[in-house]
Amino acid sequence: MMALFSKLLDWFRALFWKEEMELTLVGLQYSGKTTFVNVIASGQFNEDMIPTVGFNMRKITKGNVTIKLWDIGGQPRFRSMWERYCRGVSAIVYMVDAADQEKIEASKNELHNLLDKPQLQGIPVLVLGNKRDLAGALDEKELIEKMNLSAIQDREICCYSISCKEKDNIEGQGIHLGAGIRTQDELALSPELNAPDYMVSAKVGA
Repeated sequence: MMALFSKLLDWFRALFWKEEMELTLVGLQYSGKTTFVNVIASGQFNEDMIPTVGFNMRKITKGNVTIKLWDIGGQPRFRSMWERYCRGVSAIVYMVDAADQEKIEASKNELHNLLDKPQLQGIPVLVLGNKRDLAGALDEKELIEKMNLSAIQDREICCYSISCKEKDNIEGQGIHLGAGIRTQDELALSPELNAPDYMVSAKVGA
């Protein structure tokens, strides 16, 4: 998981050049948001993690970079809070249960509804397809298609496929970790960040 965290820090540095960043983590319930935060913060996976009720905030420090991470509940009654906690942040992290294809359409709709809010225009988005260890889970290309990420043209967006439980594709195992999507030439990542050994970059519409 620390390999993923380091790569995310590289991405954020390329975008913002900040030592302190604020992120908001949203997505449908049971997608693995709180588990993701716990694994990044402690390196431990807990099978009995309780879904977030309302919101939680964690501060995570890696080297000289500190990230304030808001974990917002994904149940329908909490989704009206998403926009409020996404305003003014460095990036939005959107978690998807890549193995629950019955909820992919709802997840897509919630993401696009959120990003249509004028107050959130231009804020970079990181889409994480969790539970890739389960049978039938969507891979990066399928997530990009099913979530209609190519339609998002007003911001920087990246998509990764991960497994918080197995730490699959996360700890430098030599497996491709995800697919980066660049939607604006002027916001393209620097060349040294475009294609590290475990990340595939793909420019939508190319």
